[in-house]
Amino acid sequence: MLLENLALFLLIVEKGGLSAAGREAGLSPTSVSERLGALERHYGATLLTRTTRSISLTDEGRMLVDGARRMLADAKDIESNIKLGTERISGPIRLSAPVDLGRNRIVPILDQFLEDNPNVSLDLNLTDGFLDLAGQGIDFAIRYGALSDSTLRVRKLSEGRRVVCASPAYLSAHGTPKHPSELGQQQCILMRFGANIHREWQFRADGRSFKVLVSGRRIANDGDQVRRWCLAGHGICIKSYIDVREDLEAGRLIEVLETYSLQGVDLQIVYPSGHALPRRVKLLMDEISSKLPT
Repeated sequence: MLLENLALFLLIVEKGGLSAAGREAGLSPTSVSERLGALERHYGATLLTRTTRSISLTDEGRMLVDGARRMLADAKDIESNIKLGTERISGPIRLSAPVDLGRNRIVPILDQFLEDNPNVSLDLNLTDGFLDLAGQGIDFAIRYGALSDSTLRVRKLSEGRRVVCASPAYLSAHGTPKHPSELGQQQCILMRFGANIHREWQFRADGRSFKVLVSGRRIANDGDQVRRWCLAGHGICIKSYIDVREDLEAGRLIEVLETYSLQGVDLQIVYPSGHALPRRVKLLMDEISSKLPT
């Protein structure tokens, strides 16, 4: 309301009277007088000397004229910049993605997006942990699995099939397990999520679910490192199919225990609710959704 009253004050000065300003703004003389009074109370000073025939600026009024013009111009610039970010493809985008998927699948999409949109900048956080998106100012994240925060909005990308796999060299040296229970005698490469290590691998067969406790000498909180250890022949791991699809197709990794299904984890875009997404953010979400191989 202050900016509106400042604009009305400048109009009064320009038109040379309250009535003329009221006619221009579509306001009654009473409304104009009340809003001028509110402005004078706000600043604690008389801004205009009024007679029945004319008005004149006080010293405080003259000071406010220049200040009001600057304030209104600054407000217009701020509004234009904000609208520029929502209506045109420009401005910063902050996002987060899992390490393996982000580095090997998401980054190429981001590089092309930056090439196509030279007025956009990106701040990418690669982590296999969970972040407070709203608290850390992140526009959206790409995540596997169920949400722990029910306030986030979700855009599903894929079903998130997972596989148990190992390198040909490892299987040649240690044998190929035929049943999940045999994993207890194998070297398994484990993922750490915060303080929790994923030691219980859950399988499903013949309509029932069961868990197998596994162990191994290598644990990492980085999915890309788990895959690299697996490729190097250091053990058996669970990976999302999208992360190892090319390795499986090229024979660098081999899927084992194919007849025992793993609990899937959907791949999703998640983002804070309750505020409008700038156009640049929506466009990047669309690019990832359409170009991410599944």
